[in-house]
Amino acid sequence: MELHQKLSRLKAIVSLAEEDLQKFTDKGNKTAGTRLRKSLLEIKEIAGDMRKEVLESKKVKV
Repeated sequence: MELHQKLSRLKAIVSLAEEDLQKFTDKGNKTAGTRLRKSLLEIKEIAGDMRKEVLESKKVKV
C-alpha cells in the first residue's frame, strides 16, 4: 500500500474512532470502547509503517 492509501485509511479509522469515543464517553457503550481500543491499535500500526516507509524513502533520495 502506498503512503497516500495508508493516509486515507488512517483518516477513515480516526473518523470511526471518533464515533466510538463519543458512544463510549457519552452513552457508556462498552462495546464502543472495545472498538475504540482496536482502532487505536490499528492507527499505531499504520502510523509506524508509514514512518518506516518515509524513513526508507528519505535514505534512498539522499
